[in-house]
Amino acid sequence: MTEQLETQSGFATETGNREANEDFVGFYHGTEKERAIYGSIAIIADGIGGTGGGRYAAELAVREFIDAYYEQKQTLGVKHMAEKALTPINHWIHSQSQRNSELKGMGTTFSALIFLGRQIHTVHLGDTRIYRLRNNRLQNLTTDHVHQHPDLQHVLTRALGIEDTVHIDYSQHNLNLHDRFLLCCDGVHTSLPQDKIQQLLSQNRSSQDHAQAIVQEALQAGSQDNVSALVVDVLKVPPPDKSFLETVVDDLPIMALPKVKEQVDGFRLNKKISDGRYTCLFVASDEKESHGEVVLKFPKPDANTEVIYRQAFIRENWITSHVHNPWIAEQVELKTGRQSRLYTVMPYYQGITLEHYLLENDITLDQGVDISLMLCKAVYALHKERVIHRDIKPDNIILLNEGGLKLLDLGVARLPGLDDELETTAPGTPSYMSPDLFRGDRGNEQSDMYALGVTLYRMFSKGHYPYGEVEPFTRPNFDKPVPLGQYRPDFPSWLEVLLARAVNPEKGFSNAMDLAYELENGLARGTTVLPMQSSLSTRVKSTIGNWFN
Repeated sequence: MTEQLETQSGFATETGNREANEDFVGFYHGTEKERAIYGSIAIIADGIGGTGGGRYAAELAVREFIDAYYEQKQTLGVKHMAEKALTPINHWIHSQSQRNSELKGMGTTFSALIFLGRQIHTVHLGDTRIYRLRNNRLQNLTTDHVHQHPDLQHVLTRALGIEDTVHIDYSQHNLNLHDRFLLCCDGVHTSLPQDKIQQLLSQNRSSQDHAQAIVQEALQAGSQDNVSALVVDVLKVPPPDKSFLETVVDDLPIMALPKVKEQVDGFRLNKKISDGRYTCLFVASDEKESHGEVVLKFPKPDANTEVIYRQAFIRENWITSHVHNPWIAEQVELKTGRQSRLYTVMPYYQGITLEHYLLENDITLDQGVDISLMLCKAVYALHKERVIHRDIKPDNIILLNEGGLKLLDLGVARLPGLDDELETTAPGTPSYMSPDLFRGDRGNEQSDMYALGVTLYRMFSKGHYPYGEVEPFTRPNFDKPVPLGQYRPDFPSWLEVLLARAVNPEKGFSNAMDLAYELENGLARGTTVLPMQSSLSTRVKSTIGNWFN
């Protein structure tokens, strides 16, 4: 994988109902070497002070910060590089506002977004804002530095130049493919509510069109200030960096399991929903941020499995930040510094696992094909990024109450370029393991395709396995699968033929989209002819009815 970070940016700014425009925005892409070491920078500054001082401070801050930041020693880290770059700028603006009567009160807000590797870093002072749109959900990544009294919310408590020393807000966040960022002044966010900004940013437009649309909407909404917007889209993300992923979890301890009703880092644990061999899952309410109900997965303290769980944490974080598909489970990203112990935060998906559903229901043809297509697309999205799931089965598929599904449990997946203890063996469930896994292989796309085939066969066959259930430490016979018609004589012949191929370890489908295509083709063009294994009376009754039911 040779992809590097690639972004697209666009900006718009209007004077609005003011005599002069005191906003200044900038985006510096950097040379290839600069991007690798320091990253790219997006900045917005909103000047304060009359007689042109505000505009002067804003432009100075943006231009000088870009120059000074790229001159710092990279070993300092982004936060300290930014602080060292801003300190002399702040001192100069402050001293000029004290000495020059024409520049009295000069200062500027400052919000910078630094794109480096697979992370973004925010550097912030004042009431300009940085928003992130991810999966059509808008989140404000900054906090306004203004007085809390309703009559003084226009008064800044922090900005460049208003004090001799500078105290920045700094945060870092993982970067996802197709993330969209908005940097805007208060002339925008005080005129447009957050749901309106979210609606505008969710539209299918270029970065430049988005910036212009937001500025125009703010003006039409009656903004009395300058209005400026800078929009940055993430088009490509770089390959995984194991060392970075390890730093995320190295400082987080594995502690004794909490109990229901306890609070952990602002999460109130409402109920326990799973208590497995290695992990315990709780449904929790987020009382700090607007994540709603979530699921927290805690590792159980065990010196023998701690390394393995940390590796699983790394894998799940990498996959959810790189593979974007509506049928794959996601993770919730927390603000820097909030997490005090090791656990995983996921959205709370209300539904039932496919395994539990099969115990009480018979899948109809059209329902089964619908589930199969979603699952095929999820597996294809993983394989496109060279991720091997290695444990596809009905227990790891949740059917959502509102429709759709989520493929779960990515902690044992194989990732490109990552080699660790989990790479030495092939995890999984014996009944879904292909012959190469029993021979000691670590898993590949074809072993995933076999597990996918067994999952679909089991779904359509009322819970049966094509080669019988495989017990641990036994070797199955892959000679010939049981025909689907033996369990479901009401299904057409084309489905039996398709599933027989899907569970053939030697002649299966090459990829998940080929399997999806054959399913769609069979449903659209297949006949109602039934497998010959069914009795004549059964076949006559079935062909009279609607075979979709």
